[in-house]
Amino acid sequence: MSRIDAISKTFEPAASEARIYADWQAKGHFTPAVDPKKTPFTIVIPPPNITGQLHMGHALDNTLQDILIRQKRMQGFAALWVPGTDHAAIATEAKIVEKLREEGTDKDTLGREAFLEQAWEWRRIYGGRIIEQLKRLGSSCDWSRERFTMDEGLSAAVTEVFVRLYEKGLIYRGERIINWCPVCLTTISDAEVEYEETDGSFYHLRYPLVDGSGALELATTRPETLLGDTAVAVHPDDDRYQHLIGKKVILPLVNREIPIIADAYVDMEFGTGVVKITPAHDPNDFEVGLRHNLPIINILTPDAKITNDVPVYGGMDRYEARKKIVADLKAGGYLIKTEPHKHNVGTCYRCSTTVEPRVSLQWFVSMKPLAEPAIEAVRNGDTRFVPERFDKIYFNWMENIRDWCISRQLWWGHRIPAWYCSGCGEMIVAREEPSRCPKCGSTNLKQDNDTLDTWFSSAL
Repeated sequence: MSRIDAISKTFEPAASEARIYADWQAKGHFTPAVDPKKTPFTIVIPPPNITGQLHMGHALDNTLQDILIRQKRMQGFAALWVPGTDHAAIATEAKIVEKLREEGTDKDTLGREAFLEQAWEWRRIYGGRIIEQLKRLGSSCDWSRERFTMDEGLSAAVTEVFVRLYEKGLIYRGERIINWCPVCLTTISDAEVEYEETDGSFYHLRYPLVDGSGALELATTRPETLLGDTAVAVHPDDDRYQHLIGKKVILPLVNREIPIIADAYVDMEFGTGVVKITPAHDPNDFEVGLRHNLPIINILTPDAKITNDVPVYGGMDRYEARKKIVADLKAGGYLIKTEPHKHNVGTCYRCSTTVEPRVSLQWFVSMKPLAEPAIEAVRNGDTRFVPERFDKIYFNWMENIRDWCISRQLWWGHRIPAWYCSGCGEMIVAREEPSRCPKCGSTNLKQDNDTLDTWFSSAL
């Protein structure tokens, strides 16, 4: 048989890929030596989530990184590509919850410790699969430096950063308006809310004046939230309503008196120039409520039902309540008209459920002090965007940034390093679990149940 006849008619790369890759690793081609004569060039891999396996987007992205790191290696740089995987808090927890559902159980039945055992086993299986896929792609990573975002060392770094920011007053716990997913049952950040144009309705309503002299007309896309209204607002320069500022209207169906306030937030040119103010369930209304010291009335449970303390509608799903309330408004003569209306509705990026703005006690990062040096870095040219047109988007985002809600009602992730004393109510933020309360000496301390937004750790 000739040498030509011995050559296979088809090329099977899998037969040689593993052998060649193992040889590369054995010879240390991907592990740069410390050499002061060489210029360092480092890429930290955007760590893939351990939610399953890599997709074509990962393949493209890691191929581009591999091209770049190999080029720098051949050019004589001390080229280092640091690999790793991300625990992906909410995304991974959702996968595990789905798996448990298929097995006929749930996380609450298991309890926190047993659930976390399941989560670590998931990480062992799928995190390992992802690493093998990266190797099959030929990724020239230094595997001796592989990291996972919940490794002991990285977890310690997350705690250290949290405590330092807290000590500087840049992390705080407080009641503010947040984005709430009624299915995932957790807060999500502004960046995790996806907006979809939806066919809805504008409901034009009558709010009678208490003195019987007439009524104000306003419109809303969420009539069920009137249960939590604590004011109606007009613009302070709107001549149509100057004589009404300070008077009161009767809240339809609820029969509660609420004030007419003046606030520059109101757009005089939109609709009738009158808006209902529901501080507990709208971000803009929340800010108006703070300015005018309005009560905050939460009308929704975590799973988006009307709270049981609301007469007639308590226990109803939000959309069921909307239908009932619209019917009752019509029957009571409070519904003027209904118009079709397209508007953007915020949905959870993970499960696509409509998100509810909700006032809740959470942990936040104060963003404006952190954004200021980042803005200045672009203004003075230390950081450049290519192409430059992205400067405008960047400045618009950073100059209007809101405080970042970093607490999540999840079990998988970095648990918030805060403890509460059951004896005196003292809150202790610490790098390690305290043995006793520094205020009253009690040893009965309980750690905060919440975990940190995955981006808090990934950003480090």
